[in-house]
Amino acid sequence: MEDVKHILIVSRMSRDDAKAVHSGVSLCKKYGAELYIVEVIRDPLLLGGWNLPIPAIEEAYREAREEAKAEMDEIIRREKQTGLTIKEFVREGDPADDVSKLVEEEQIDLIIMVAHEEGRLEHLLFGRSSGEIIRRMPCSILLVKKEPEPALADEEGEKESQW
Repeated sequence: MEDVKHILIVSRMSRDDAKAVHSGVSLCKKYGAELYIVEVIRDPLLLGGWNLPIPAIEEAYREAREEAKAEMDEIIRREKQTGLTIKEFVREGDPADDVSKLVEEEQIDLIIMVAHEEGRLEHLLFGRSSGEIIRRMPCSILLVKKEPEPALADEEGEKESQW
């Protein structure tokens, strides 16, 4: 990775993205690279072209994004104070298309994103965009492993999924 000068972190503004940001910051400092962070927004209520207002999902999605954004903003603020160059982008639409365009526009050498199995809710909200991003990108990709959440146990000790 000698020629890494532009590193892009793909964020969905989830709490897990902080781990990818920490990896990106570390690599930027090591290689003297610039850090780019793209927040990919996909309207969770436009499912297959249908606008389906589901208040409980909409509220949970909004709250989770706000918490993750506050955490991400604090990490970025601290790193900028140390002199690290960070450029932030917000893109709305198809994640693979938006990331691909940004990779080309900014001459990205390395993409960093969280690797984990998408749960049912995440699949509903984002589709299988992580796999599509991985297949379509012309540059190297670093997947940061996120440990899966433990399964919940009901009163009888049987495990059940969170969703």
